[in-house]
Amino acid sequence: MKRISLLIFAVLSVFAGVTAQNVDDALRYSQVFYGGTARFMSMGGAFTALGGDISSLSQNPAGLGVFRSSELTITPQLFQIKTTAGFNRVSSSDNLYNFNLPQIGIVGSFISNDKETGLVTLNFGYSFNKTNNLSQSIVIQGVSNSSSMADYWAGLGNGTFYNNLQGAERLAFDSWVMDTVTGSGGKSFGTVFSNYGDNPTSSYGQTIRRLVTNEGYIGEHSFSIGGNYSNKVFFGATFGVTTLRFTSHYEQLESTDITLPSQFKDFTYTDHFEDRGTGYSLKLGAIFKPVDAVRIGLAFHSPTWYRINEYYYNDITSNFTDGGKYESSNDPLRFNYALATPFKFLAGVGVQIRKFALLSADYEFVDYSSARFSQTGDGYDYSLKNLEIKNSLKPTSNFRLGGEFRLNNLYLRTGYGFYGKPFKSGEDNANLDYSSISFGAGFRERNLSIDFAFTNYKYSQKYFLYPVDAGIDPAVADLNTIKNMFTLTLGYKFGI
Repeated sequence: MKRISLLIFAVLSVFAGVTAQNVDDALRYSQVFYGGTARFMSMGGAFTALGGDISSLSQNPAGLGVFRSSELTITPQLFQIKTTAGFNRVSSSDNLYNFNLPQIGIVGSFISNDKETGLVTLNFGYSFNKTNNLSQSIVIQGVSNSSSMADYWAGLGNGTFYNNLQGAERLAFDSWVMDTVTGSGGKSFGTVFSNYGDNPTSSYGQTIRRLVTNEGYIGEHSFSIGGNYSNKVFFGATFGVTTLRFTSHYEQLESTDITLPSQFKDFTYTDHFEDRGTGYSLKLGAIFKPVDAVRIGLAFHSPTWYRINEYYYNDITSNFTDGGKYESSNDPLRFNYALATPFKFLAGVGVQIRKFALLSADYEFVDYSSARFSQTGDGYDYSLKNLEIKNSLKPTSNFRLGGEFRLNNLYLRTGYGFYGKPFKSGEDNANLDYSSISFGAGFRERNLSIDFAFTNYKYSQKYFLYPVDAGIDPAVADLNTIKNMFTLTLGYKFGI
């Protein structure tokens, strides 16, 4: 029934310590795209068998053993991402730019000599590499003729006495976006579009506009040791300390020019969370050189064991044509959880064609379905969420190709990457994959180097403005994303 006075009950926020942990979060924090130096990126990141680049510390630490001198590199980058959203035959685009420092590193030697057998070199290295830039800006807008986010909240609330509503359903109730249906005993809910259940059918046709802003990155501090044995076997190990920073904020506005019995005009829903985490991992690798022109690389990455702190809040503001304006918000939440990402296995081959060309190919296996959440002291049971990960994600294969061509002191490079489908067949984003193409050039003069790279990533996915399991038509946008990275690396070799 329609409320005739404002509720005086306090807004409750009981989420059992969990709001954002889901399959998408597990995948987001598990994916690695191996950012690094301009040389590394211009060759598609295909360095499992090559080494000799500081970025390889995060990929195959055996590459550290290839170094024959000490080296320092620093890499600034211009990052640009454009996302085009198609929603109910309306297309919207938004761009985001940022300037960042995706790589800095240094390599030095414990042992270095000119002998050809035995332990030729033993090197140490440190590198910071951003393995995933998570920043993105999205605008989705269009007219909905079949559903509203209010329907989703009403569906969640059905069966719960109105005084016991929690989360976003409570916000929608307190802001008059939904209310109890007459004769339901306070346990069934209608929305402003159905005049709170008094209309036999809902009157939609409202404009929906969602603004999404994501900011953050995943970056690894690699502490490595690697050696060269008889110029035939290169070996290495990396202890990784990964930093995770991610903020996701969206606002959904639904507004109508249609005169409704509920006198509804518009509502704005805000959802915001921030994740801050630190993870630890171990990487082992080897490179074999059966003949001078060929290198074969193997590497194993343990899971990254994260401990993540999350901050979350949400609120609703609604307006009605009779001048009514209502605001409702939940108290912010802070809680902790743990995540173990999948292990990875990498293999690669590199071929040196005299001093003119260098070609490389990488294969990577990763089983995203093995990612697991766990509690860190609050006793929350993640078994259902982990089962959802297992049932939604699958093992996949990634491929990278790279080439470098030398003209005296000038180097020309190109690369390609394909990152396979992480979702199982039948899932909404079963066709989601990622491809990259890259180009670059470099100049080297004894102990100085300067390298430039351009990298382009493309992928397409479905984005659900609200879930599909509430018995209503979903609001689905098709997102096409293009990432462009312009990378410059300055390098200095010493001890030569």
